[in-house]
Amino acid sequence: MRRSIVACVLFAALTWSLPAFAQATFDSEQIAQRHCPSDIVVWLNLPTGIYHLKGERWYGATKRGAYVCKNEADKAGDRETRNGQ
Repeated sequence: MRRSIVACVLFAALTWSLPAFAQATFDSEQIAQRHCPSDIVVWLNLPTGIYHLKGERWYGATKRGAYVCKNEADKAGDRETRNGQ
């Protein structure tokens, strides 16, 4: 009985500590595209939560970033750059 209570408490703590939507991040554009073949891959600047589309100045170029799927980024609350750079 005690083990099941401990397991329930641990499960609840882990569940409540996770973000509402965790997105997958990737080191390469190709791996990200395999993860979401019907979506657009964007470059997400991780500290700011701003993503850049392919062809824009900062796509794949910020110091702390990763390739992600656009729909997942949107669901996680990230947003597209406003100035197109």
